[in-house]
Amino acid sequence: MVLGAATVTLAAGLSMTMTAYGAAAQRVGYVHTVVHAGQARNHQTPPRHGDAEIEALLRGLPGTVHVTADAWVNLHLAGHPQPIQGRFLRGDSGTLGETVVEGRWLRGPGEVVAPSAFLAKRGLEVGDRLTLSMGRGRAEATVVGATMDGAADLVQADWSTLTALVPGQRATQYEVRLAPGTDVAAYHAAVRAADPGLYPAAKSATDRTTVAVIGFASLLTLLLGTVSALGVFNTVVLDARERRRDIGVLKSIGMTPRQVTAMMVTSMAALGAAGGLLGIPVGVAAHRLVVPAMADAAGLALPAFMVDVWRGPLLALLTLAGVVIAVLGAFVPARSAARVTIAAVLHHE
Repeated sequence: MVLGAATVTLAAGLSMTMTAYGAAAQRVGYVHTVVHAGQARNHQTPPRHGDAEIEALLRGLPGTVHVTADAWVNLHLAGHPQPIQGRFLRGDSGTLGETVVEGRWLRGPGEVVAPSAFLAKRGLEVGDRLTLSMGRGRAEATVVGATMDGAADLVQADWSTLTALVPGQRATQYEVRLAPGTDVAAYHAAVRAADPGLYPAAKSATDRTTVAVIGFASLLTLLLGTVSALGVFNTVVLDARERRRDIGVLKSIGMTPRQVTAMMVTSMAALGAAGGLLGIPVGVAAHRLVVPAMADAAGLALPAFMVDVWRGPLLALLTLAGVVIAVLGAFVPARSAARVTIAAVLHHE
């Protein structure tokens, strides 16, 4: 029962952590749709509007709240031979909903943020200076923040940094935040009608990694909870056989089968409550070991609120996990013992 309660606690913690991670990774509530500029090399119709015109067009459509234009380009980091990817932002980049685990988000020219995996791979820290280059263009920047993203070859910077490297570069996509209640499909139709060279796509609110981890945790909980319940089942069966004479005596003085069932189930429920109380600290400790290990394996740095997910009401509810497991495991053999007749007991005596 301790094992079962600990497993339920661990699974609940993993589910809350991964739900928070998935919402942050998909930027739920911050980005609702991404509008891509068509490219002939991808067999798409190029937009008939210019870069700045597209941004103005999107801002003018009903339902638009924020627009962030970004361009993805390959560049080099001084002192490192391998190319990296740069994402350069213009517009309302402060509303993207990126999760910063150290430092802060971009505020102006000459600043970059990078995933923790990028910094660790190159021995860098927040506050270090970088030199970015692309062709003959060079730009100096300071690392002002580390993000949760697990990409090890990506930096994000203000659009002015891109202008210093490659003047005249166009944005490749536009991330749009819509007003509450806006019909995303209708908004996409309006974008396509305004310029057939724009290709809008709804931003998914579901992270596949989150779904996989929660599914695995739920399955593990079900399996170990079943094992715990079977252990209770076996214990109650043996207990009923050992107390066969006592049950017969109790029934002979008027105890009903329902009362016998209740007596045996409640006796195990008390042990289940004790198992729940002991299992919760074990589950919390396992969560604090497993989550950082998972994050390290994935090259992620999780913020504190994704690890410290435990609250008093939830822990009180999880205490009942041991009781539920005990009751489920004890009910069937208790019912079977309650059906034993007095004559059968005397016959065996």
